[in-house]
Amino acid sequence: MRKTNQTIMKKIYTILIILTLSVLSIKAQDVQPINNWKFHVGDDMQWKTPAFNDNAWQQIRVDIPWDDQGYKKNEGYGWYRAKVVIPSSLKNKAYLKDSIKIYIGKVDECDQTYLNGKLIGQNAGIVTANFEDPNYAWTYERCYCVAVNDPAINWDKENVIAIRVYNGYGIGGMYQAKPEISMRELIDYVKIYTDETSFKQKENNSYANSVEIVNKYAASKITGKLLVQVKSNEKQKVLWEKQLDVTMLPLEHYKATIDFPNVENSYIVYTFTESITKKTIKTLLEIPYILTPKAAKTPRINGAKVFGVRPNHPFLYIIAATGERPLTYAAEGLPKGLTLDKTTGMISGSIPAKGTFKIKLSVENSLGKNTRDFKIECGDLICLTPPLGWNSWNCWGLSVSTDKVKASADAMVSSGLINHGWTYMNIDDGWELVHKDDSITCNEKFPNMKSLADYVHSKGLKLGIYSSPGPKTCGGYEGSFNYEQADANNYAAWGIDYLKYDWCSYETVACNDTDRLFKPYRKMQTALSKVNRDIVYSLCQYGMGDVWKWGATVNGNTWRTTGDITDTWGSLSEIGFNQDKCAPYSQPGHWNDPDMLVVGKVGWGPSLHNTHLTPSEQYTHISLWALLSAPLLIGCDLSQLDDFTLNLLTNDEVIDIDQDPLGKGATRVVKNTDYQVWVKQLEDGSIAVGIFNLSNDVKKITVNWNELNIKGTKTFRDVWRQKDLGKYKDLFTATVSSHGVMLARVY
Repeated sequence: MRKTNQTIMKKIYTILIILTLSVLSIKAQDVQPINNWKFHVGDDMQWKTPAFNDNAWQQIRVDIPWDDQGYKKNEGYGWYRAKVVIPSSLKNKAYLKDSIKIYIGKVDECDQTYLNGKLIGQNAGIVTANFEDPNYAWTYERCYCVAVNDPAINWDKENVIAIRVYNGYGIGGMYQAKPEISMRELIDYVKIYTDETSFKQKENNSYANSVEIVNKYAASKITGKLLVQVKSNEKQKVLWEKQLDVTMLPLEHYKATIDFPNVENSYIVYTFTESITKKTIKTLLEIPYILTPKAAKTPRINGAKVFGVRPNHPFLYIIAATGERPLTYAAEGLPKGLTLDKTTGMISGSIPAKGTFKIKLSVENSLGKNTRDFKIECGDLICLTPPLGWNSWNCWGLSVSTDKVKASADAMVSSGLINHGWTYMNIDDGWELVHKDDSITCNEKFPNMKSLADYVHSKGLKLGIYSSPGPKTCGGYEGSFNYEQADANNYAAWGIDYLKYDWCSYETVACNDTDRLFKPYRKMQTALSKVNRDIVYSLCQYGMGDVWKWGATVNGNTWRTTGDITDTWGSLSEIGFNQDKCAPYSQPGHWNDPDMLVVGKVGWGPSLHNTHLTPSEQYTHISLWALLSAPLLIGCDLSQLDDFTLNLLTNDEVIDIDQDPLGKGATRVVKNTDYQVWVKQLEDGSIAVGIFNLSNDVKKITVNWNELNIKGTKTFRDVWRQKDLGKYKDLFTATVSSHGVMLARVY
């Protein structure tokens, strides 16, 4: 009997193998993979031609950037080449037989793609020598179409795919790709559009969301079915679904507004199946989910535990506290020269001499009292914790104005952000006019900078400003070149508390000195040191010359380690997960700055949009920046904060990780293709751990004690949910959403 069963099982296995091979054979007819890529640094247009001999070129992978393959310093051009036979059998099973599509995945930052020497597509507007506006290019998948009767195609023969890539900064090259050639089908003319901003909460606690499907095919109508599902982020279970019939005439669209149940930590999957070929496309839309509990009505003191000031310089600090108003504030042990407003919590004045002062802060209301130890260091060093605040650039760009800054300051208070330690209101580029009589003048958008500073200070907030060591700013306004001391004097007279000093046009006047990178920053630092005011000094030169290694030598309080961030996963992940090299240089008074936050409504100009980051990606953004001890500068319109964005910015346990007095930057202890683990040492001996899922699927991720460099039984606390998860020994496993994070405090 057993032998008979084995015979039957062998037959079944044989049938399964034959069926599998048949499926693979059909697949091979549908898709032709492009393998065996070669790479060379540099730029030569003859490399696009099939006749070029690339035998000396190196093999390269196209699923990870070239930086991870030994080309870290290659900022400029690089070329990829691959040879592939395009079989005419591809046309056999295709419904449409007019063109092939060549998919090459994502490219950082820009590409020109050639088939047998013919340009078949490009991204980010290449010009003769450089590329235009590469900032958004890496977010798009490249897929180029070629007509089947195009003489560039060598059917059933060898073809050469050559890709010219330009990388302006940071990582570069092809990534996240399995390049392939297939026939263009009806489904390729269908696009699904969703919008996180269209989520609307209804009275029955459900959500409504709009979806639009577009037929971009001019020759025929397209019909099919739209399957709408709500899935659990953690367990991947289908929680709810609905199917709709869809008919679209040529170049027309289908729209629907759908009511969804309100399920925490879930996402919507829209899947459209085209009726003739049965091919599908899908898009995912994560439903915003709030993890941070609302602040209690009982008092709680938040924000930094240490503050630095120089002797005889103006002192301004507001005790950040949550709790039901009114609150009464007290401070025991204030040094001579400082006074406290007991109704607002504002401490002001000046300290005449150096010293360390240990203060006991307390806040009280009708429901209770909270106390906290607070230390004031009066000496040569300021900015003892990373700055918390707002910057105008990511929302208003060059359209910033006095009214917008005032409205933002009002919103910083009315939203309650000030109660969690958010302090700086920073004006970016666009305020300057000209130098006149050795003084920098403001344009019509800022009629009275001193009055604006007084207004911001009256709320317990601080005002920042922007300039460049070159003759012009990045926006083409007046820079500080040859007016450094005059500008520093003006800033102090106005009451400025923060200066962002952006490289911009300095390249046009820089000499070829060996110290050219830090020379202009030392010059402005010297000017700032001569004014009777503490001005946080933020170097903005995009990480050139490994600024983290020398920024402190020119008394920089913060220094940008990277180019500008945008509100995309590509930009966020490229910047955030490449900060490990900077960690040793993070310390009180000197901070690595991976750029401003891109949550909420952003836009870089008059028009704003909801960030393109998913909710999980936004949790990753804030978590990683807190672990890095980075400055947290909100980049959105504060007057349009929604509940989700406010939840991201008011979790005091997350902020405490960023503001930890030890000032350590997190280091990466695990780096895999799909996930990373980062660890930060904290002042009280505990550690903060970020478990990041970089993949496109929900993952269970396990970390062990050896990786975290800990021993024994430890408590894991979910920082976003502000609750202990339990005690663990030897290892811990977390279920993490796509592009999401588990942020924990381990003690």
